[in-house]
Amino acid sequence: MIQPCQRGFTLVEVLVAFFVLSFGLLGAVALQAKAKQASFDSMQRAAAIALANDIVQRIRVNDYNNLINLYRVAFTSNTAKSQVNTCFSTSCSRGAVAAMDIEQWKLAIRARENTGSLDNTIVCIIPTAVAGTKGNGFNIEVIVTWEGRQELNHTDAVKNLKCGTGSEKLRAVSVKSYLLARN
Repeated sequence: MIQPCQRGFTLVEVLVAFFVLSFGLLGAVALQAKAKQASFDSMQRAAAIALANDIVQRIRVNDYNNLINLYRVAFTSNTAKSQVNTCFSTSCSRGAVAAMDIEQWKLAIRARENTGSLDNTIVCIIPTAVAGTKGNGFNIEVIVTWEGRQELNHTDAVKNLKCGTGSEKLRAVSVKSYLLARN
């Protein structure tokens, strides 16, 4: 026989269990949201590294003693596309190949319109001659900056970048390489 002071005790246990389960599920949903956000940030960084490596390899193919003048550029994902010779059916000079490389790269960073990868991208290509290499050695730095979804506390290295704005949402990738021009 049930005592009168014990009535409703099972209902209280069920309510407590429901609240504990609810908080656990909310925690799991929050964890899933953070994991999705981290996955998106990782995808953006991988895209920026792939794009930076692409332009470094394009410069390596078109190595030339005058590459400082051919490839020292800065542009954004909003920079207008120029009309250049495509060099696919005709013979082109090194300058024309460099112009075509840069135009194709502008199209590549605009791919965010289709994939959502990098927003408000700014790209700076900074080649510098290395002293003592008779004009054939170059350090190449490609900096890709874009705007992420959340604000970050930046280090001094990011704050002092030569490329991009001082936004708190700024993300940056810098790829450095050395090139010894053949001629």
